[in-house]
Amino acid sequence: MKKFKIFSIIAVLILSMLAACSSSSQTASEDSDTVELRFFHRWPTEPKKQYFEEAVKEFEELHPNIKIKTEAVLNDSYKEKIRVVLGSNNPPDVYFSWSGEFAYNFARAGQSLDLTSYVEEDTDWSGQIIESQFGPFTLDGKVYGIPWSTDGKAFFYNKKVFNDLNLEIPTTWEELLTVSEKIKDAGITPIAFGSKAPWTISHYIGSLNEYIVPEDVIAKDYSLSNSDGEFTHPGYVTALEKFIELEPYFNQGVNSVDHQYARELFNGGKAAIGYFQLAEIGLIEPSLGEDLGVFNTPFVEGGEGNPSSITAAPEGIMISSKTKHPEEAMEFIKFLTSKEKGIEQLKEVSEYSAVKETTTSENGSALQQEAIDLIVNADKTYLWFDTAVDIKIVDAYLNGVQQMLDGKKSAEDVMKDVQKAAKELK
Repeated sequence: MKKFKIFSIIAVLILSMLAACSSSSQTASEDSDTVELRFFHRWPTEPKKQYFEEAVKEFEELHPNIKIKTEAVLNDSYKEKIRVVLGSNNPPDVYFSWSGEFAYNFARAGQSLDLTSYVEEDTDWSGQIIESQFGPFTLDGKVYGIPWSTDGKAFFYNKKVFNDLNLEIPTTWEELLTVSEKIKDAGITPIAFGSKAPWTISHYIGSLNEYIVPEDVIAKDYSLSNSDGEFTHPGYVTALEKFIELEPYFNQGVNSVDHQYARELFNGGKAAIGYFQLAEIGLIEPSLGEDLGVFNTPFVEGGEGNPSSITAAPEGIMISSKTKHPEEAMEFIKFLTSKEKGIEQLKEVSEYSAVKETTTSENGSALQQEAIDLIVNADKTYLWFDTAVDIKIVDAYLNGVQQMLDGKKSAEDVMKDVQKAAKELK
């Protein structure tokens, strides 16, 4: 009897061990079938941080065999770090990118995957994306990035301040200066601005260039496909001079405060005007409500550019050419750029989706719907200046304008630096 009990115990132990081995073997098999993707983007702060965390979690639940590891750093740090990591032996599989020259650099360097076949083969998905938004991610007829959002630049204003001071919306640059002077006389900061992170400067410069400099000159100077760019047109100096005309109306110490500070200044009613991206409506409207208004950048009298243009551009997602899992990476991008997520992203993080029919009365305010029309109805759109031209040109501009704001350089000095950088690119 004792021998039988002992035998039974041994048998149970053996069966348990076999079951454990089987379970372990099955787990190992499952682990070997799991694909891990690395996703790198530029939103480590709320609300987008949580939005992407939830999106990743939702995607993983729908695709149990795919795990996504996310890393995020802020704008200026991202611009530097993405160049470094894409040049390494272990780049992220999926990564965020601005459009235009910023994205083209990765394509030329062979660091981004050609996505043309995915776009052409799955038209049920790609056909939902606004067709024009693919252009700034297309180089030599090949698509290298998928548009995720679209956005534009405009002046936001506090309607209450304007009504109290009997001010009209300015339609010309001179009217903007006149309005700003009246606001300043009333003891209110006219325009909120922060240039500690100098990309904010580039948005002003880009918009003024497109109003003042002829379109064909801009096309020649901005393009890297030829060596004719010189930035010698006098309109570039004029654009800088027009920008510095706003300096007396900015809050103090602009080079020591960032864009978020400027937005909070405006959001708190301490400044009457701010130059913001249309996507920021959702971050400001909850505070100002019906007192928030938007107007397009006032045209500069005498300008030779396009008076019906707007600074606007899609931002998107690319795949590393070194990824070992292109199909899974593409599946993740399709998820992020679906119509369902597009509707959700405007509601959750105030980002206009590049997917058609995703801005409606159900997920956006009347002002958000009005604002998106500024992009749709524009005769021409220009990309963000700091992503439209070579980084050496950008650095010469932004460093120079920061010194202009500190009174250390003139518009002519800045353009000499820009022209020198342009020559070095030839």
